[in-house]
Amino acid sequence: MSNLNLSHHFLIAMPAMQDPYFAKSLTYICEHNDEGAMGIVVNRPISLTLGELFEQINIPLNQPELAETQVHFGGPVQTERGFVLHESTGAWQSTLKVNDHIELTTSRDILQAVGEGNGPHQLLITLGYAGWGQGQLEEELSQNAWLTVPANERILFDLPPERRYAAAMALLGVDYATLSEDAGHA
Repeated sequence: MSNLNLSHHFLIAMPAMQDPYFAKSLTYICEHNDEGAMGIVVNRPISLTLGELFEQINIPLNQPELAETQVHFGGPVQTERGFVLHESTGAWQSTLKVNDHIELTTSRDILQAVGEGNGPHQLLITLGYAGWGQGQLEEELSQNAWLTVPANERILFDLPPERRYAAAMALLGVDYATLSEDAGHA
């Protein structure tokens, strides 16, 4: 699996996943290479809204329709830091290009643009991210901890968080209710 690249794929937690950070989680992989992987959990909204977040970081939010949008738990790494998963648009100071359509930005300039109404329309803002060291994700895959499927932007940006997990499963033709909690190998 050393040449495996799961960038722009979903990781779907298997039912047996007991880790409280990842049980029943859907994670979007932003980068996967020989050094490891990083992704954003996309189905875990937290109680913090964009209105509250923007107030905390002293950026005016002149988009009242966004004020009640929930911020997400992106993963257990750097939970004090914001990550903006968004459609490819604009030029930001610190951006990881996932593919031609999706980017991950960590710089304040994108939040200022969002507050002014000049930012990307399709976005998901998280606190924290999920990270795996060299070979760690591959090992978890070999232990049947995750299902993988190429990501779908509609699931990321158009569906409510509570429907994303099942929608990603449906991409595989799998119903969560039919999965066994016992992982095994044939």
